[in-house]
Amino acid sequence: MTGHTPAMHVTGHTRNRGADRPASIRDVAAAAGVSHQTVSRVINRHPSVKESTRARVEAAIAELGFRRSVTAHALASGRSRTVTVLTSNTTHFGYAAALQGVEEAARAAGFGVGVVVLDSDDDAEVELALRRATDGGGGLIVIAYDRPGVRALELVPDNVPLVAAVETPAEPPPEGSPWVWTDDRAAAHAATRHLLGLGHPTVHYLAIPSSTRAPGTSQRAAGWRDALREAGAPVPEPLSGGWEPADGHAAGARLARDPEVSAVLCGNDDLALGVLRALREAGRDVPGEISVAGFDDAPHSAFLSPALTTVRLDFGGVGRACFALLHGLVEQGDPVAPHPVAAPRLIVRESTGPAAGGPAGPTGAP
Repeated sequence: MTGHTPAMHVTGHTRNRGADRPASIRDVAAAAGVSHQTVSRVINRHPSVKESTRARVEAAIAELGFRRSVTAHALASGRSRTVTVLTSNTTHFGYAAALQGVEEAARAAGFGVGVVVLDSDDDAEVELALRRATDGGGGLIVIAYDRPGVRALELVPDNVPLVAAVETPAEPPPEGSPWVWTDDRAAAHAATRHLLGLGHPTVHYLAIPSSTRAPGTSQRAAGWRDALREAGAPVPEPLSGGWEPADGHAAGARLARDPEVSAVLCGNDDLALGVLRALREAGRDVPGEISVAGFDDAPHSAFLSPALTTVRLDFGGVGRACFALLHGLVEQGDPVAPHPVAAPRLIVRESTGPAAGGPAGPTGAP
C-alpha cells in the first residue's frame, strides 16, 4: 500500500439524476434558466418573483414532475431544525461515538437530534423505521456499519436529505454518494505490519461482522491480507467473531490451543478484551507468547492489563462530518467541502511485543 495515506473521506450531494430519481430543485432551475433560489421563491409563493419568471418555473415544475421534499423544505424554512440518526446499535463504541459526534455538531448549530433504532435488515422492518425517521421532517443520517444500516441506505427515498457513515468502500463510490468513512484498510495494514515487524511469522485475524454478507470481506480484512501478502507471510483463514467480549473469549480459547499462533489482530477492542481473558485463563503470556492488537481505541483499552495496542479511529469526527455535510446540503443546496479529521493511528501499548525467539523488527507504526 505504498503511498496510501490513511484518511477519513467525505463525498456528498444529493444522488445523481437518473431515470428512477425524482427531479430536484436544481433540475428545475436548470430547465427554467434560473437560480435554485428563484425556484425556491416560486415554490414558496414569494411576491418578489416576476410573473414571466414564475410562469417559466411552474412550467418546468410541471414538465419534470417535481415534488418538493417535505423534509428538505422543513429544514430550509426553519420549521424543523432536527436531524434523525438511523442506526442498529447505540452502545458499541464506533456507533456511539459517531452518534455523539452528530449530536455535538447539531447542538452547536441549533439542531435537535432524534434516534431511530433498526431491529433487523428485513425490508418491512427497515421501511417502518424509515417512516418513523422521516415523517416529522428533518434530515437523515444513517450509520451503515452493518447489514440493517446498508439496507436502510438502499431504501431511503431519493427526496430525503441524506448522509451516511459507512464501512470503507472497496471501490470509489459513485459521484455524489453522500457517504463518510475512515480508511479501515490502511489502518489494518499498519497494525499488521507492526506485528510482522516484531518478528511474528504471520498474524491471525478475528473479524467483526461486515456490512456485506460474506465473512472476512471487509476492508479491515483486506488491509490485513495486503500486509501479509506483501511480507510473503502465510494468510490464515480469518475467524468470524461477533462484536462482544464474549465472542472474543470464545475465539481466544480456540486460538490459545494452537501453539503456532503468536499474533492476533482483533476487529474491535471488545473482541480483544475477550481474547486477552481467554489467553490468561489458558496460561498463555501476553505479549511474551502471543501479541494481541485491537481496533478503535475504545476508552477502556488503555486500562486493560496489559494495556491494549490498537488502532485509533475518530468516530466522533465521522459523526461531526456527517452533520456538517447534511447541514450544507439542506441549507445551501450544495455539499460542504470535505472536513479533515485525524487519520487512523496505531497506538502501541503493552499487549504487543517481539515474537518468542525472534528479532524485533520495525513496528510499522505510521
